[in-house]
Amino acid sequence: MPPDKAASTPLLAPQSSPQLPSKMPGDRAIRLVAYLEAAKGIVVLLAATGLLSLIHQNVYELAALAIEHAHLDPAAKYPQIFLDAAAKVGDSRLLMLAAGAAAYSAIRLVEAYGLYFERAWAEVLAAVSGAIYVPFELAALAEKPNWYGVGVLVLNVVVVMLMMRALLRRRLAKPQVAVRENI
Repeated sequence: MPPDKAASTPLLAPQSSPQLPSKMPGDRAIRLVAYLEAAKGIVVLLAATGLLSLIHQNVYELAALAIEHAHLDPAAKYPQIFLDAAAKVGDSRLLMLAAGAAAYSAIRLVEAYGLYFERAWAEVLAAVSGAIYVPFELAALAEKPNWYGVGVLVLNVVVVMLMMRALLRRRLAKPQVAVRENI
């Protein structure tokens, strides 16, 4: 090989790492799930903030005002259940509820971030967190069938299937490494 040609040819060509196709067909659906998870996280975070605002407040009095504002009969079954629950709520319970809501919100927002940026760990998290609810949704539908329950179940199953499909596609896109046998 001539000297000037050898100098311009690299000894080892850089290996390009295998990557997923830049845009897979399910990307828009996964982004939609990311937006859904972000919305759930934001709503629960707002609820946690609302719970924190109730600390050092007379929750029973606020519940009674809400029932009065809604023109409900405080002696009726459901308003009475609401008032009884409000009477049992203390500051420590509000703090625990707010902390739980904040933790749930953080998980949902992290999951949304991961799904938006196409991270495999987020797809696993979405598949597992969606699949956990399916048995409970089926039990609720067996006890009391309704269209709302059917819709939630179908949405959850679609999300789980979408994530499983994305994980399978990701796995199939990786090159198979040959295993050397010891002789």
